Amino acid sequence: MIKMKKKNKVGYIIVCLFFLIILIRLFFIVKNKNTYIDLLKIKTDITINGLSAPRGRIIDANGNILVDNIGINAIYYNKIKGLNIKDELAIATKIAEIVNIENSNIDDLKQYWLITNDDGKNLITKEEYELLEERKITTNDIKNKKYERITTEMLEKLSDIEKKTATIYSLMNTGLSYQKKLILDNANEEICAKIVESNIPGVTIEMNWHRKYLYDDVAKSFLGRVGSIPKEEKDYYLKNGYELTDIVGLSYLEKQYENVLKGEKALYKVNSDNTLTLIKEATRGNDLILSIDIDMQIKVEEILREKILLGKKDYPNTEYYQESYALVSDPLSGKILAFAGQRLNDDGTFTDVATNNITNTFTVGSAVKGATIAVGYKYNLFKIGDYITDSCVKLYLVPEKCSHKRLGRINDLDALAKSSNYFQFMIAINLTGNKYHPNMVLNATEEHFNIYRDTLANFGLGALTNIDLPGEVLGIKGEKIADDLLLNLSIGQYDTYTPVEVLQYVNSIASGKRMALSLGSKEINVLNDVDLNNEQIERIRLGMNKVLLEGTGKGYVNRELNPVGKTGTSETFIDTNNDNVLDLATITSTFAGYFPKDNPKYSVVVITPNISHNNGKSDKMYFGARRITNEITNYLKEKYNN
Repeated sequence: MIKMKKKNKVGYIIVCLFFLIILIRLFFIVKNKNTYIDLLKIKTDITINGLSAPRGRIIDANGNILVDNIGINAIYYNKIKGLNIKDELAIATKIAEIVNIENSNIDDLKQYWLITNDDGKNLITKEEYELLEERKITTNDIKNKKYERITTEMLEKLSDIEKKTATIYSLMNTGLSYQKKLILDNANEEICAKIVESNIPGVTIEMNWHRKYLYDDVAKSFLGRVGSIPKEEKDYYLKNGYELTDIVGLSYLEKQYENVLKGEKALYKVNSDNTLTLIKEATRGNDLILSIDIDMQIKVEEILREKILLGKKDYPNTEYYQESYALVSDPLSGKILAFAGQRLNDDGTFTDVATNNITNTFTVGSAVKGATIAVGYKYNLFKIGDYITDSCVKLYLVPEKCSHKRLGRINDLDALAKSSNYFQFMIAINLTGNKYHPNMVLNATEEHFNIYRDTLANFGLGALTNIDLPGEVLGIKGEKIADDLLLNLSIGQYDTYTPVEVLQYVNSIASGKRMALSLGSKEINVLNDVDLNNEQIERIRLGMNKVLLEGTGKGYVNRELNPVGKTGTSETFIDTNNDNVLDLATITSTFAGYFPKDNPKYSVVVITPNISHNNGKSDKMYFGARRITNEITNYLKEKYNN
């Protein structure tokens, strides 16, 4: 009896402890009920995003809409719980009777054949089924054998409606079960009306958004394009919250400003029957306002086309002249106002090649002398204002190098105005620690080349401009180190530069600062100050002012604008018959400048590759860069005065 009482007491204690644990557990459940409610919602509440949202518009500096969205009707299917394969095939057939859709790939047709032919059981032998039961082959092996044994003749017996049904059924079963499936994009009103009238289960008409370009092909190349996420970039987009069905910016401004232009998709709750309830409507992305003036862009493109045609029609030696480039910017901010490139095709039409301004490189000749003379200023290699007599330089085993003509007595300002090669050669020779005498050896080193290249890069030549367009490349640096090549580098006849590098260089002279170029950013981004004192940078401006008022650039820009600039002519070898041999020397003509000198408003760069060559019957040369520059700056003069 005593033992029984002890057992009962122990059992009673255990029961009490059990209920106490339950009470404590209930207490914590009640106390943390919101947490458990949230966990329940996570398990039971499924939300999905809508399929598309309108992107932000792209607008020019004056409020003109360049790129907008246009709503396109699209037919979607949303899976309904409880439907079997037969039910969905019936839905696909109803859609196929209304829409005109291209046949899908061979696998989709085979899938349809299997579904409608008893899963192709007669295609598999008894022995193969036995191997499957013995787990010597897999169900996937069986499936592959079925696909292999469906012949072309079997598929050809399918009717057109059946083939369309196969396509639609495949589309209905791609992706996650609760995601809407796109069946047909850009459905016309007649098709939409028939779909609504037919009241097909799970089938809806939704609005998709496509890009609309309001100025046809003007500026279209650098505006960029949109499309499906590229396979090679899918991991990046998935990590950043995108879905593989999203439309994204693929190139240039559309890609650069994806985070600005991207719209926010609608949010839906997935109900227990797989229907959707709208929680939040889609919102359009933010507008991107450019510094581009579309009227100026149109005018500059028009000028390029006219002058290319003029050169081809009226001048000799222009058979390899196919394209020209022109850039206009605000030199004190780096904002680009016009960004143009035009190429003449063999059929007489033109192609917009504006994006070559960041990807193609050119030897621009004397146009860079505003930066190379800075080596002389920076390293005290001559005295400001001192005169020398222009002449030629003869290095050991190197042909004589001269200016384009004998220029007489010149100082630093005259050297720029008259484009003296000799003056630049003297700077390079002095940099090596030598004093010139005929047939000398300079013993130029990589350090001497680097001094020049660092100085040029300080202005923007040989450095990325940080322009807000993806894909910018650097010009090409010559790899060889030699005495004569150092002299070539000093006059812009060795390394190559992109047009945007040349634009940043001339802007650096105008402002005294190297600023990132931009078409869309509102911020002024100063990359570095020009490494010269005020007197030195002003000497460069004065010399380049003389270039256009009385020197080699006279006639390029109306002198009333008090312009600053530099011209350049360079020789480049090209392959004329596609045999990978550079067999012809052609001329590239360049202009880089700004106006007015004391309160810069506009900067302009023009590059005309292969405008002439030396193998013609006539020495007459088409000065396309001068004609293009003159017409663009006259147009800008009118805008400036207004």
